[in-house]
This record gives sequence, structure tokens and C-alpha cells, in this order.
Amino acid sequence: MGIGGGIFLIVVGAILAFAVQDSIEAVDLTMVGYICMGAGVLALIISLVVTSQRANTTHREVIERHDDTRRPPAAPPAQ
Repeated sequence: MGIGGGIFLIVVGAILAFAVQDSIEAVDLTMVGYICMGAGVLALIISLVVTSQRANTTHREVIERHDDTRRPPAAPPAQ
């Protein structure tokens, strides 16, 4: 669940909490709406934290050096 899922839960929760006037026996739709909004906010915050950590990476350049050990060392320069 990412940013879109969190926003979806917030919207559905707000609709249930503030716009729905029906009542279902043994289910408080207003409370279900508040729970959905809380879960949406939590999902949104977690998603933003994970995304910011993913963007905060370091890169390093690796240079491989291959020495040819079969060739004898070069003679010292003449003076």
C-alpha cells in the first residue's frame, strides 16, 4: 500500500464518518470511518518515510585495476 492507498483510505473514511447517515445494527459507521482515516494517515506517513529513505542512497564508483604480473619489471631509467 503506497501513497495512493493511504489517500484512498482517508477519502473512504471521511465519506463514512461525515456523509453516510444510514445505520447498520451493531456497526457504527462513523467509528469505522474514523478508523479508516487513521489507517490512511498512518499508511501515508509510512509510505513517505520509506520513499524518503529510498531516495537517500549513496553511490560510489568502483575502479578495477588489473596488474599484469607476467611481465618482468621495467629497467630503471638510464642516468
